Amino acid sequence: MIKLRSKRFCRSSSKLSGGSGNGNKIKGGEKGCCGGISEIKWELRPGGMLVQKRDTGESVGEGTITVRVSSTVSKWHDISIEATSTFGELKMILSLVTGLEPGEQRLLFKGKEREDGEYLHMVGVRDKDKVLLLEDPATKERKLYGLAGDQPIGAPLHTISV
Repeated sequence: MIKLRSKRFCRSSSKLSGGSGNGNKIKGGEKGCCGGISEIKWELRPGGMLVQKRDTGESVGEGTITVRVSSTVSKWHDISIEATSTFGELKMILSLVTGLEPGEQRLLFKGKEREDGEYLHMVGVRDKDKVLLLEDPATKERKLYGLAGDQPIGAPLHTISV
């Protein structure tokens, strides 16, 4: 963090007194304004941009957030994860909870499928946001064919001999 000092400059907010016409000026808003020195805190963003640091609690992208992951209509998981994590890391955690391998998972946030390398905070995931978990249809299909064994696609799974 870089600390720079800046001097605040302000205009005097002079107004003519309302309706008197005698030219007396009422000065307001100057108390503590001109000549005061305030301290501005700066931060260096990952892209190399120097910006004024936000004073509102935690900065965006810092700390642990809770993400609600919905896998079906009635089933959901609350996952605590760092805001600077990737969707790939979230998939790794979900694989422990759901039993689906990370390659079998598809994560949707704000209606779009997210790639493994995308960062949660860069996409806009905040505390208590919802993410939808879907099983990859190709994987689901492979599992179904794996259960069917050697039978052709059009053949029934079980044959009854008379």
